[in-house]
Amino acid sequence: MAQADRVLIVGAGPVGCILARALRQADIPVLMVEALPRPEKDCRAASCHPPTIEMLAALGLLEIGQEQGLISPVMHYHDRVSGELVGSFDFARMQDPPKYPYVLQWEQYKISGTILEQLASDPGAEIRMDTRLLSFVEDDDGITATVQTGDGATEELRARFLVGCDGGRSTVRKLAEIAFEGFTWPERFLKIDTRFDFSTLGPHIANRNYFFDPEEWMNLFKARGEDGSGLWRAVGPTLPEQTDEEILDPAFIEARLQKFLPRDEPYEVVTVALYKVHQRVAETFNKGHVLLAGDAAHVNNPVGGMGMNGGIHDAVNLAAKMKAIFHEGAEAKPLLDRYTRQRRKGQIDGVQAQSIDNKKTLAEADPEARARKLAEVRHASETPDLHDAFIRKACMIDSFAAADAVE
Repeated sequence: MAQADRVLIVGAGPVGCILARALRQADIPVLMVEALPRPEKDCRAASCHPPTIEMLAALGLLEIGQEQGLISPVMHYHDRVSGELVGSFDFARMQDPPKYPYVLQWEQYKISGTILEQLASDPGAEIRMDTRLLSFVEDDDGITATVQTGDGATEELRARFLVGCDGGRSTVRKLAEIAFEGFTWPERFLKIDTRFDFSTLGPHIANRNYFFDPEEWMNLFKARGEDGSGLWRAVGPTLPEQTDEEILDPAFIEARLQKFLPRDEPYEVVTVALYKVHQRVAETFNKGHVLLAGDAAHVNNPVGGMGMNGGIHDAVNLAAKMKAIFHEGAEAKPLLDRYTRQRRKGQIDGVQAQSIDNKKTLAEADPEARARKLAEVRHASETPDLHDAFIRKACMIDSFAAADAVE
């Protein structure tokens, strides 16, 4: 293939890296550019649901993912007001479990770092860090992109396709003039990583926990952390009127954790993040030779841990279509139009609908509605068919299958 007969990926996060890995598995040359000088280690996504785990296995990544991550086969739902464990959902109790019956807690920076290390020795993959996309021009045969390196030098890069995996503020999406439809939640979310081991409280605390509370709902789950010793992540809402300075004050962070679980000693806080939360989906994921995947194409609230999964599903879906285009002579536009149909359905009917419902359910303030929702979760956890259906919905099994079936 000519040098220009390759895929240019903008963004070296987990979605861009998974796409690069899948394309290389299909023997398609890739050039990946990343604006940051080095991979970012942050406290963001860390959950891989069963359909995603199957993809990791097919890409030869599951073994290292299991080594670096944490297997979580149980989800617990709690009423924070009463202290009651409302429902337990366990893959081991499923009548027809998926091939990989658990959630793999594998942090996104570990996924990216693992793949970047693999690609470094691959002659078919070129990785350019500290390189920012400035603009691109499209013609009948592909894309000519202008990039700028950290020292200010500019260069033109040629590729057959350009894929924006460059996050919610995607430069690719903006340059392609693709609308990003949806809304922003009025409250911001606060994410706290602490080394305190909440599992010491007893078996009612699983690796994945959701707390109903009309004033301050919470997600609480465990990851391995950078050194493998374990890290617990608490995510919850803040009030719209609170300032950054107030929320990020160490005393406020400590008070928030003490309110959740009072203890004599202060908490060891590792990282804190405060961020706006959006529910948005691009009007299309393909436009000519330009494509979108991951947060560049869709963003959602983190309740349920589905955002990164949806991006990985994008990447694997798109790589399969690129294989047909590059190696099997398939016409690009019909396949890429189908990519948009499939992955928009996966978002709109799956991730967006489920994550919005998850957030509203945990935060329900109306007493009657709240009691009803608690009763529904309790009943589902005690009823085999409903228990299994709850897991399939919460862990993206049904929504992925429905999206993948779209013609």
